[in-house]
Amino acid sequence: MSELKSKGTRAFAWDFLGKLAKNGLNIIVMIFLARLLEPSDFGMVAMVMVVVGMAGIFTEMGLGGALIQRRRTLDIHYSSVFYFNIFIALFLTLIIYLSAPHIANFYNNNDLVPLVQVLSLSFLLNAISSIQRVRLRKVLNYKLLTQTELQSSVLSAILAVSSAFYGLGVWSLAILTLSKALFFSTIIWYKSSWKPNFSFSIKALMQLWAYGFRMFLSSLIDAIFTRLDYLIIGKLFDATALGFFQRAKSLNLLVTKYSSQSLMSVLFPVLSSIQNDLPRFQNVVLKGLSILSFVVFLLLGSLYLVSYELILILFGSKWEPSVDIFQILALSGFSLPLSALLVNILSSRGNSKAFLRLEILKKLILSVNFLVLYYYGVTVFLYGLIVCSFLGVSLNILFASKEISLSFFDFAKPILIQIFIVIISVITVKGIFNFLEFDLYLIVSLIIKLSIFVVMYFLINILFKTKSFENLKIEIFPMVLKKLKRGKK
Repeated sequence: MSELKSKGTRAFAWDFLGKLAKNGLNIIVMIFLARLLEPSDFGMVAMVMVVVGMAGIFTEMGLGGALIQRRRTLDIHYSSVFYFNIFIALFLTLIIYLSAPHIANFYNNNDLVPLVQVLSLSFLLNAISSIQRVRLRKVLNYKLLTQTELQSSVLSAILAVSSAFYGLGVWSLAILTLSKALFFSTIIWYKSSWKPNFSFSIKALMQLWAYGFRMFLSSLIDAIFTRLDYLIIGKLFDATALGFFQRAKSLNLLVTKYSSQSLMSVLFPVLSSIQNDLPRFQNVVLKGLSILSFVVFLLLGSLYLVSYELILILFGSKWEPSVDIFQILALSGFSLPLSALLVNILSSRGNSKAFLRLEILKKLILSVNFLVLYYYGVTVFLYGLIVCSFLGVSLNILFASKEISLSFFDFAKPILIQIFIVIISVITVKGIFNFLEFDLYLIVSLIIKLSIFVVMYFLINILFKTKSFENLKIEIFPMVLKKLKRGKK
């Protein structure tokens, strides 16, 4: 247990610090690009990535997750999946390249044709490094994975910002996407010890298929519903309107998704390794949920309070239409990270049937909200997302509680406590600013709001001795302090 905990903790530390650095870099890059480019440029790329993102799910067919979940994995499994991924990627590149005129016609925008054709290369570039990434995750070698991702992110950022500065416009965003995949694949192939051998086995693929196919269907459904809002807005409105929506959603995802991604990516292989030890499994899950709840609502409360200041400081006044969108998205943002943890309970125990049923139920709920978007517009759709978030998390808890024999309240308790605390903290800060009618510079307003909110949030957790804060203090604080001390040396 102690060896697993130590390995998992080191992996989490590397992955968390790496994602912190990458997200910081992404924000800096987006600041430059948002100021150098127009909202319509971001909207055009969002239109293309709807199709490319959905099709990209086919390159792996869920087999990467199956390789991680499978306890006894041989080299023939890795090599077979590698060659299968390459074949599918080549096929998809050809299909999307030839479909470019039809995609452009759908959006009534002929400028999309060359953009679609060039971005279709991303399938192959990502497939080349997919198995190295899977192997590093399986053995919890997040040090090498994080270093490679950071290096590729820095190099691609330099290229993209330089391209935007010299007037390449929307192509700067295409360069960012493709160069990052190219640099990552090149570096990981050089550094990784694993290389595919010249062997391929249908039998090895079929051993992974039962689990992988259900995970693939779930990922495909998720990819469609994650991007369907872009598709509808891009079709009904124009690239500029989609650009405002895309920037707000991307910034929100940058915080909500990636704040929890380190915990999720490490937790899956850890939970898979203890799937047959129910008491240990339950303990790890409840600790992870309590810590995640604390972090998620702290971040979302902060985003909600400073949405206006944040958008204008980072991107400039031309992006002001994104503020209201961003603020409402912050209210619904808790669903993504919390659901990611809860569905890991099903996937790590190999229950892909329940995983797929759960995803279908949640997507049926979202389908109703997409009809709302089509008939009533973006604002009503955004408020509908808040309702969908509560219903989605509730369904996740129902399935997870049944899977590992815990009550609904065991899961809901840390979430509800942090919701209560964040509501009290947000109302207090807004009340102070509304009562005193501060007229401050944007940066000063942001700092004061955040300072009051964070202090209140921590104080209430300390005062009530919440389980979330206690677990954070025991499990995370010492690890971070240790890393900081090492950094100083």
